[in-house]
Amino acid sequence: MDRSENIDRHGFRPNVCTVIQNDAGQVLWARRVGGRDAWQFPQGGIHAGESVKEAMYRELFEEVGLEPEAVEIVASTSGWLRYRLPRHMRRRGAHRTTSRRRDDGRSQSAPAAAAARPAEGSTARFLGQKQKWFLLRLIAGDDAVRTDRTQKPEFDHWRWVSYWYPLSEVVAFKRDVYRRALTELAPMLRVKQPQQEAVLDEPAADGSCGRA
Repeated sequence: MDRSENIDRHGFRPNVCTVIQNDAGQVLWARRVGGRDAWQFPQGGIHAGESVKEAMYRELFEEVGLEPEAVEIVASTSGWLRYRLPRHMRRRGAHRTTSRRRDDGRSQSAPAAAAARPAEGSTARFLGQKQKWFLLRLIAGDDAVRTDRTQKPEFDHWRWVSYWYPLSEVVAFKRDVYRRALTELAPMLRVKQPQQEAVLDEPAADGSCGRA
């Protein structure tokens, strides 16, 4: 869930993103609730006073129902990776109204919208996200993945896809940061670099998916 309470002086909200792999080297790809077939990796904001790793484990449980013991940390990106939201989404993030829009286009409540405000004493305008990415290996069974752990789930479906598949499917304004993160993490997974910018692929033949 994307509910960080702090924005840095450059206008970026700290965030974690998780790439969860299985033993076949495929990665977990999840569909947002009400997102008009919008798919992405699990991600969410870092709360004030929360460490990056604490945020990662919290988001992991809230979004896909995985406990810390269900995964193994393989690697993480060396620094922050940033992406800017489209201008119309930045304005919605910065203005104080009772109904907001998230970066997936859905409305958000006033408490969640407050996360888009700069930290107290900061004059920074909300521009986008700065992310720390984690590559995780699922050591539990597929049935440990659940999208219904919270009252308001973020995802309603998931599946295993090949490592580079998300580059051709993620929303355009996140594509560059996805490319940079996956390229940095790829050596740890020992997957080959893509031969072209957009790699089209099909999901796993076994049709693995989560529960709505």
